[in-house]
Amino acid sequence: MRAEHVNETVNSTKYVVAWDLPTRLFHWALVILIVSAWVSFRYSETFSDHLLKWHRWNGLAILMLLVWRVLWGVFGSSTSRFTGFVRSPIAALVYARDLAVGVPRRFLGHNPLGGLVVVALLGVVAVQAGLGLFTVEHNDLTAGPLYRLVSEATTKTISRWHHYVFDWVLLPLVALHITANVFYGVVKREPLIPAMITGRKPAGDFEDARTAVVPRFAAARALALLALAAVLVLGTIRVLAGRLT
Repeated sequence: MRAEHVNETVNSTKYVVAWDLPTRLFHWALVILIVSAWVSFRYSETFSDHLLKWHRWNGLAILMLLVWRVLWGVFGSSTSRFTGFVRSPIAALVYARDLAVGVPRRFLGHNPLGGLVVVALLGVVAVQAGLGLFTVEHNDLTAGPLYRLVSEATTKTISRWHHYVFDWVLLPLVALHITANVFYGVVKREPLIPAMITGRKPAGDFEDARTAVVPRFAAARALALLALAAVLVLGTIRVLAGRLT
């Protein structure tokens, strides 16, 4: 593995690298898949998908993305690594206090409070997708691949929680995340959403880093980790259940 390098290129408009391309693709792919998960279930009859095949494959794709994100949180760029943005609840509370009283604090990556929200979002999506593996909607043909590993009573309980977590935990967290990003863009004038599109932020006096540390051949590394994530998710399901959907 070749050594990592610091991307210190600052163009004439004084922008620096904040997010690598794999992280940005993950972010928007996860957004699309969460919307797709809702659409594929809510309108399954409209699309004549009576067996919920689209919804079930959608769930597997989400699980593969989440496993990839965990791997990228260890082997990815500095702003994407968990060690780079996951801080203690105390640090998050201090940041929230400073935010409330107007103390200016800027971060290249996630701020302490935003980092905890991101971890919470990833955890809730993982729980939601994991519950889907054991869920039965109508009959065996619309069940998750691991439903036979638990009792019928447990399956019914998990199925209820699968709906509950989406409606009452995941959606509020998503709403909070969107509201926070809009707040930072409109009130604080920090381009969080544009940065997740372009990968760059205006240079500034950031607390965490001047610019992101991007590994060499980041795209190739990301693809290799995505392949590993697919093997881990699909392979585990095949071993445990003998089928994928």
